Amino acid sequence: MTLTFVPLLQIQRDLYALPRNMERFSAYIETMTDASTNDLKLPLVAMNPMGKEHVATLLDEWMALGADDIGARAVADAEIRLQDVSGEFRVGLVIADDLKGGWTNRCTYEFADRFATKALHRRGWLTGMLWTSESPSADAAREAVATSVYRASYIEQHGYAHSLREMIAQEAYAMANAKCTGPSLDADDLAYTREAIAAHLDAIDHATIIACLFGDNAAAELGHARRGFSDRAGLALARAGWNQGSATA
Repeated sequence: MTLTFVPLLQIQRDLYALPRNMERFSAYIETMTDASTNDLKLPLVAMNPMGKEHVATLLDEWMALGADDIGARAVADAEIRLQDVSGEFRVGLVIADDLKGGWTNRCTYEFADRFATKALHRRGWLTGMLWTSESPSADAAREAVATSVYRASYIEQHGYAHSLREMIAQEAYAMANAKCTGPSLDADDLAYTREAIAAHLDAIDHATIIACLFGDNAAAELGHARRGFSDRAGLALARAGWNQGSATA
């Protein structure tokens, strides 16, 4: 893969420096859109342009941490490991406001970030998602970028996931290669999840997949039935070693 890291945090911070009104929203649209084609120029769709002061504060913390530099190093490392995989992408960090903004539902946006990336990929972009509900850390910045890159690598080699089984396999590969530290379950819950999820592996409907991957609370929040899973159970199962024989690049 050919990968280029593009620093995006300062661009987002500059937008939050504008008054929280139509001036900022218009600047956001202008920044994100190519004026000559009206197509996407920068992958800022997940950003809440009307976010409150906490988003700007967190961006300051991410930049002070050197998140863009961390992301650039993660991309350079992944490019070496993935030199035999096809694809050419630009990669950047984007902040999503799942804490105080009505703009973002964490489960919906995270599902799209993991499994509905075709439109961004077609435009040659990968995004590492930062969440306002989480504290800035070097590991979080690295994992955000690395999972995005290794996810794209998996898609280049296997195509887009449609069933729950395919989604778990994709995320197992991405999280293993990115050396993610979470999510996790205790041993009993992990064993239960592995057994209970088996009946749903061929599911392709959104309601079942959300409940299995993100848990009953996330499913209920979106109006779906509960199926007996802890928060982020399916993702924790993927990280624990689903498809262990082919988990790493």
